[in-house]
Amino acid sequence: MSAVPILATEGVGKRFGAFRALDGVSVAFPEGGITAIIGPNGAGKSTFFNLVSGAFPPSEGRILYRGRDITGSPPHRFAALGIAKSFQITNVFPHLTAHENVRVAAQARRVRFDLLRDRAAYPELARKAEALLAEVGLPDRAGRLARELAHGEQRALEIAMALAADPDLLLLDEPTAGMSPEETRAMMGLVARLAARRTLILVEHKMKLVMDLCRRLIVLHQGRLLAEGTPDAIRADAEVRRVYLGRSA
Repeated sequence: MSAVPILATEGVGKRFGAFRALDGVSVAFPEGGITAIIGPNGAGKSTFFNLVSGAFPPSEGRILYRGRDITGSPPHRFAALGIAKSFQITNVFPHLTAHENVRVAAQARRVRFDLLRDRAAYPELARKAEALLAEVGLPDRAGRLARELAHGEQRALEIAMALAADPDLLLLDEPTAGMSPEETRAMMGLVARLAARRTLILVEHKMKLVMDLCRRLIVLHQGRLLAEGTPDAIRADAEVRRVYLGRSA
């Protein structure tokens, strides 16, 4: 494992007019495993996710990927470096099949892809789509329209689309949002499997889910870094218990 963190922030902040959503957050994410970003509503989790995924730039501070400053880089640059993301709101093509959704995502990563060439000329893309659908547990849903899939299946499909970029770092924003208990268990199992081959950072508000799944937690509160450490260390942190755990644990 590299001593250089796969992702790091140095004093990042974000202002929206007079409102400061994030204030001087400095954290480093080691390569491998799963790190969860947690905190009460309004803690700044989604804002932080948007910054480290390249959705918008910070107002101050730096973002480093493998030691390289990528602050303010456009989203496609983040993707080219090996950073993929899945947002809380499902973003799939509802009128395409699951297989077509993933194949289109794979096509978008090809520098020399020719839109005028028949899709049969790219059999490797079809095979890749099939493999990714199998990886996220949807091999028998390949021919179903995305709009016909259950909510949990749509979230898994979106993750398969993100994986089409072959990322080293996968960012997931509340992957279990709106899911039934059964769907939640399936998604957490998928997240655990994905972490075997890549680094995962996820934003999650369900504390009990992440405590057993993640090796490290980042706790935000009112836009600032409150604590970071192992699940045991976070459980034992008196300030975390006061502002967060006591409300939802």
